Amino acid sequence: MKPYEYLLKHSQELSGKYPGKYIAIVNDEVTSVSDSGIEAFNKAREKDPKKEIHISYIPTEEELVTLL
Repeated sequence: MKPYEYLLKHSQELSGKYPGKYIAIVNDEVTSVSDSGIEAFNKAREKDPKKEIHISYIPTEEELVTLL
């Protein structure tokens, strides 16, 4: 599954668990979470140095309302 497909499929779950956080996705799994995208990436890189890492920001409910 591509990272954006994983995000779409699990968007409700991710929004509930990680609002306002950056998540790193590797092989259809959240491998790290942080307030910083760079930190989330670095933590994921430590765990899986040779795998592709996708970083995504999970907006808070307030941020989503602002976007609409």
